[in-house]
Amino acid sequence: MFFINYLDRTAIGFAAPNGMNDDLALSAAQFGFASGVFFIGYILLEVPSNLALHRFGARKWLARIMVSWGIVAALFTWVGNFEQLAILRFILGVAEAGFFPGAILFLSLWVPARHRSKILSLFYIAQPLTTVIGAPLAGLLIQQDGVFFGLAGWRFMFLGVAIPAIVVGIIAWFYLKDRPADAKWLTAEEKTWLTGALEKERVTAEEAHKHVSIRHAFGSGRVWMLCFIYFGFIYGLYALAFFLPTIIEGFQAQAGVEFDVLQKGLITAIPYLPAAIALYFWSQDAHRRGLKTWHIVIPAIAGGVSIPLALFAGSPVLTIAVITITAMAIFSALPNFWTLPTQFLTGVAAAAGVALINTIGNLAGFSAPYITGAVFDWTGGYEIPMFIVGFFMLLSAVLMLILSRQRHNAGTDTPNAAPLIFDEAAGRDR
Repeated sequence: MFFINYLDRTAIGFAAPNGMNDDLALSAAQFGFASGVFFIGYILLEVPSNLALHRFGARKWLARIMVSWGIVAALFTWVGNFEQLAILRFILGVAEAGFFPGAILFLSLWVPARHRSKILSLFYIAQPLTTVIGAPLAGLLIQQDGVFFGLAGWRFMFLGVAIPAIVVGIIAWFYLKDRPADAKWLTAEEKTWLTGALEKERVTAEEAHKHVSIRHAFGSGRVWMLCFIYFGFIYGLYALAFFLPTIIEGFQAQAGVEFDVLQKGLITAIPYLPAAIALYFWSQDAHRRGLKTWHIVIPAIAGGVSIPLALFAGSPVLTIAVITITAMAIFSALPNFWTLPTQFLTGVAAAAGVALINTIGNLAGFSAPYITGAVFDWTGGYEIPMFIVGFFMLLSAVLMLILSRQRHNAGTDTPNAAPLIFDEAAGRDR
């Protein structure tokens, strides 16, 4: 489900340099706005959608979200101008609202905290693999120019990536279970153990933190700090996702070569396979050692420093190598980051808190592509936009250190050790 989700929201990045921008006469700023306006609709309904999921259950709500966004995604096949593109992107954001925080909340209702980093890494690996598999797939679909119904290749690509959302949404309605007690594939002993472990964690969290209401979630300083940390990561993620295909387009003039659509898709995928591998092993290390602050800070610093360096690489090969480091950094941090909110939020507070963090973070989903496109139009280059990306990622590292230090000063971290947020191996705050 996450694979299809990320593919549908970033498909516009594949369409842009392969006919869409020319056919719709889009400037870089207009493309950036259309890419980013998705997140305005997304964030407006993010918290209400997650509260609805908490009330009605993940099975019904996540399935409804998928079918809704699949229908809207299919309509991009017939978009005719910038205004229609922007409106559809906004509606797509409305349709998708709540999926990602809903999935995070759903996994927290199934997976005990000491296993959550490992499980979230397996979930999150779908995102880089979306580009590894999705970019060449998009290239193949775009190459079918005029073959099906006389559609331009980029239009057929939109249709091709929309249909799976509807199909998988229908499957999810029958397959997903809202809680372990409903799972037919678990034995009675397994249900008892898992339900008991999750209930014990819930009671412990409520007694220790009392963060069980929407008011507590919205008033928590830790929640708001996590919002701003996540903003920096998402700024880097979507600046990379939406503009990497366009940057690769510029390699042709730089190297004096011509790539076909499939080759462009394969080049786009290059940074994301190492990113998926790094994500998995970095999260496994966090699971084995217990999540440390540096599991999030080091990737933030690496991403913040590497992405501006790509501007000075001097060749397409070296540029892709540096961008690969950036992708590895971003994706290594994200699954570990998402283990943090549900450590001190439970129940409806977890639903509201996770949705709020995702909402504020995804403001970067709007601002990153729009600012990148607008500054490119203003300056004629990607130098300043990429330095802005680096700044926000370094800011996330600083804020993470401040958050850890606050907890350390309050006596919640282990003395004589690197500051940590949560020790998964021991299953307790330290």
